[in-house]
Amino acid sequence: MDGQAHKPHRQAKKSKDKKKEHTGAPNPKAFTFTNPGKLAKHAARTHDIREKRLHVPLVDRVPDEPAPRLVTIVGPPGVGKTTLLKSLIRRYAKETISDPVGPITIVTSKKQRLTFVECPNELEAMVDIAKVADIVLLMIDGNYGFEMETMEFLNILAATGMPGNIFGVLTHLDLFRKPQALKDAKKRLKHRLWSELYQGAHLFYLSGVLNGRYPDREIHNLSRFLSVMKNPRPLVWRNSHPYSIIDNYRDVTHPTKIEEDEDCDRSIELSGYLRGTNFATEGQRIHIAGLGDFTIASMEALPDPCPTPAMEQALAKASGKTGKRRLDEKDKRLYAPMADRSGLKITGDHIVITRENGFAFDKDVEDVERGEGEQLIIDLQGERRLLGQTDHGVKLFASGEEITQVPEEVDTGRKGQRRARFAERGEWDDEGLPEDEGFVSGDDLDWPDVETEFNEQKLGKMFRKDADKTQDEDIAFADSDSDLGSLSSADEDLDSDDGDDDLNSNEEGAAVRWKDNMMQRAKMLHGKRQPYRAVDLARFMYDNSLSAKEALQKWRGEDEEEIEEDIEKEEDDTFFRRVGKEGDDDASEDRYIPKFDYEALARKWSTKDAIEALRTKFSTANLVDEAEGDDDEGEDDEDGESGEDEDDEGDGAFEDLETGESHGPEEAKYPEATLEAEREKNARRKEELKLRFEEEDREGFKNDKAVARREGGEEEFGEDDWYKSQKAMLQKQLDINKSEFESLDETQRASVEGFGAGKYAKIILEGVPAEFVNNFSAKVPIIVGGLSATEDRFGYVQVRIKKHRWHKKILKTGDPLIFSLGWRRFQSLPIYSISDSRIRNRMLKYTPEHMHCFGTFYGPLIAPNTSFVCFQSFSSANPGFRISATGTVLSVDESTEIVKKLKLTGTPSKIFKNTAFIKDMFNSPLEIAKFEGAAIKTVSGVRGQIKRALAKPEGHFRATFEDKILLSDIVFLRAWFPIKPHRFYNPATNLIGWHTMRSTGQIRRDEDLATPQLKNSQYRKIERATRRFNPLRVPRALAADLPFKSQIVQTKPQKKETYMQKRAVVVRGEEKKVRDLMQKLTTIRKDVVAKRRAKKEEKRAEYKKKTAEIEERLQNKEKRESKAYWEREGKKRKPGDAGGGGGKRRK
Repeated sequence: MDGQAHKPHRQAKKSKDKKKEHTGAPNPKAFTFTNPGKLAKHAARTHDIREKRLHVPLVDRVPDEPAPRLVTIVGPPGVGKTTLLKSLIRRYAKETISDPVGPITIVTSKKQRLTFVECPNELEAMVDIAKVADIVLLMIDGNYGFEMETMEFLNILAATGMPGNIFGVLTHLDLFRKPQALKDAKKRLKHRLWSELYQGAHLFYLSGVLNGRYPDREIHNLSRFLSVMKNPRPLVWRNSHPYSIIDNYRDVTHPTKIEEDEDCDRSIELSGYLRGTNFATEGQRIHIAGLGDFTIASMEALPDPCPTPAMEQALAKASGKTGKRRLDEKDKRLYAPMADRSGLKITGDHIVITRENGFAFDKDVEDVERGEGEQLIIDLQGERRLLGQTDHGVKLFASGEEITQVPEEVDTGRKGQRRARFAERGEWDDEGLPEDEGFVSGDDLDWPDVETEFNEQKLGKMFRKDADKTQDEDIAFADSDSDLGSLSSADEDLDSDDGDDDLNSNEEGAAVRWKDNMMQRAKMLHGKRQPYRAVDLARFMYDNSLSAKEALQKWRGEDEEEIEEDIEKEEDDTFFRRVGKEGDDDASEDRYIPKFDYEALARKWSTKDAIEALRTKFSTANLVDEAEGDDDEGEDDEDGESGEDEDDEGDGAFEDLETGESHGPEEAKYPEATLEAEREKNARRKEELKLRFEEEDREGFKNDKAVARREGGEEEFGEDDWYKSQKAMLQKQLDINKSEFESLDETQRASVEGFGAGKYAKIILEGVPAEFVNNFSAKVPIIVGGLSATEDRFGYVQVRIKKHRWHKKILKTGDPLIFSLGWRRFQSLPIYSISDSRIRNRMLKYTPEHMHCFGTFYGPLIAPNTSFVCFQSFSSANPGFRISATGTVLSVDESTEIVKKLKLTGTPSKIFKNTAFIKDMFNSPLEIAKFEGAAIKTVSGVRGQIKRALAKPEGHFRATFEDKILLSDIVFLRAWFPIKPHRFYNPATNLIGWHTMRSTGQIRRDEDLATPQLKNSQYRKIERATRRFNPLRVPRALAADLPFKSQIVQTKPQKKETYMQKRAVVVRGEEKKVRDLMQKLTTIRKDVVAKRRAKKEEKRAEYKKKTAEIEERLQNKEKRESKAYWEREGKKRKPGDAGGGGGKRRK
């Protein structure tokens, strides 16, 4: 046993010490797909979701201080729009407005404002509001459901551009008595709204009205959604056009014109926040919806009447103060110029002050609550006092102090009446001092007093201009305006007494006095920079060497400490000299060329790399060789090519154009370039231009990924990298534009860029009809839209149009139709057509029922892909759906090609085998010559061709056919006749009164006119003569030769009567009576059987009804028994029983 060999122990395959530790990375095999089909579906779905996020990148034109968001409240009458508007105003501004009309702007947060507009129940206003609304609150009567106005507005939004934020608001929910009915109505209306908008659209519920407003909690929920919403994707039309909604209106026409003619054209002033793109400073063409096209006479940016606290916080931070951390109640501003706010309402050019409990205009009465308008009247009352005068003094501002006396040392300006000043001529010595004529000494001139009395800074512009006017007396003249200078300012410190005439004794030999001491007077006048200048503020703000505090101090002039020192010179003149730090000179700040450290610049540009980097920025740089890395060859090629392109002027070489000989040095002659060399040269130029473009825009094309892709590398754009790069390119261009415009001051920027979005501006229009002022209503929104240069031209517009599926009637060609296209609403006469085999546009008399067609009308030229919506009438008397059609602009052109089918008919006059003479188709040989070679056809289908006209009679022509035709055939020619739309354009000016063009049928109905019956248009009875054809006669010889199958078989007439002729039965006597009786009995029997069958059906219906009731009672009984059984069993059973229950076991 000891020598027995044992089998060695087999070692395990995987030991614990060799087991790989878990790295924490996800296991790819654990979460993979076992089914390849499921993997493909998941990948496709993921790709679809990612593609839905991608849109064409648009330029983000939202400014830093954007205009308030426009919240529109839309709904049918009686649904609660005004109540909702009052509730929202109360929620945001803590203020109650009795009659909220017009746009109402409210500050809702530190950086956000909202403008609320109630849309009236007019189709014109709904169309205009749909073009500018940012947020739509769609009011729906929950007790009634969706009404026609709601569906019309949704379809208008879908056609003109659906905004990103549309909320449904259900009202009148307190009229439901049963909770289940309320729940079902909410669910039904919610799903109906989702089918019109999108799945998951928000729907808010307003239960009832308490104290004239909706419940605070429900309004609070709605306001939270309005406050936290993000900016949606901008619409293309709004992102490319300037527009504004007017919130204030004023008639600025001169009263004299109105007195002379009440119907004269007016000048009006419109104010509102600018939106979209920039308005041009001069010559901006606009369209006011419902009024017409105008050119802005003048435009001015006004202070923001409802600013956000963010701007005030920025100013406070710049001045060193601490900004606010929250929006206080007093900062929740409200701007509603057209609404009745605190008894004060501004309508047009007058102010209306209202109060329910009457007025108390007694100013001595105390403890009386007065509104804003009433207090204004009280303040205007009273005694004959000056503005700001009180019992104790003068008070100009409400927060200021009363001034009781004027300090003596304060310079009050001129002491006497203004008199003309003249340039004096006298005897002056070499040192510039006047001779002492009648004076004790030269010091008696008293220069400072004269300067104090006539200080230019204290004179208005009007007075300074008057001082420069020429006089009839002795005046100083100069060779030019620059030599004469300013008599109103510089001469004041050299004026002497008016009674001294000795200085003017020598007129010819005296010099003009203003030319002396020019340096001293220039220092006196311009030595000190004026504080609070807008130009200086712009320069100090963007000076990186100054902090915000230092910039403000420099702008205010606080850092300039001036020390007045009397410096006596030989001229005994007096002036002030500034004493400060060395190098702190105002002239350095006003330099056009800034001061640099030239030693540092010399060191920087002494390196070769810096010079090479700078060389690539110039147009003469050769970027092709730099990109390829061949520096030496690039220099040689560049020199060689530049010699060919350089002008020969100046080297003595020229060519005699008459003889063709060349003259000049031999170095000027170059060998003729071959075709390959020219191609290579052009290719190099294109490559260099491309590289230069890529050098300027590295993020677009010459970034690392693009270079790697061109060189064939593996690094390429990912799924979203290209989309992000395109957005980055747009953002980069925006940043470049912004940085360039920020370097300009406000005046220069407005002249170059225009008035940008977000500003509050005043627009003055001239030539407005007087009806606009007379019919003005604050409830109707006024939309001002800017027009581009193309949109101001008119021509033929080709569109793709489709009749709306809810419109009852199809549309007829030539009937007037109202288009809402762009900012305009106008009426035109469209012609409908369809593409006929892609060869021609064939006119249609009516629009197709369920498909698109082409339409052409005369109107303003609008960019392609612009959507529009059509109406037949804006009148609310039409109970049906008023939107007639929708469509898109395809192209614009000054001309159009639409053809109409035209059939010319004729009949043969003579027939010669395949040739025939045709008549009654043309009237003259000239018409026939135009249609020579045209294809013709008979009704039976025989084709032919027109040959030539006959000499006689006129209008007859010869035609050939593929077969012989008959005299009874009708020959017709199918031709095409060109149709042009009528040049009719009728703008919808509903704000000044507008009458639409009526169709012919409407005019006949309104005027009760009978439809004229044209003779050729009436249907008449067609009398066709009976045609008798001769029998076919075959000769006997030919019939005998026919084969057996084709032989003609004819039956000979029989001489005797046949059996069929003999078997006629005649009933007589009793047999006839018996047949008649049996027929009557059969009829009676059928009637009895029908009555019996009907009776059985009635009894069967009663039996079925009774059995159904019994079955229903049995089912109800079984339900009750089953319910009672399970109630008993449920009480018996416990969670711990084994028979059921999913409870936790107790241990």
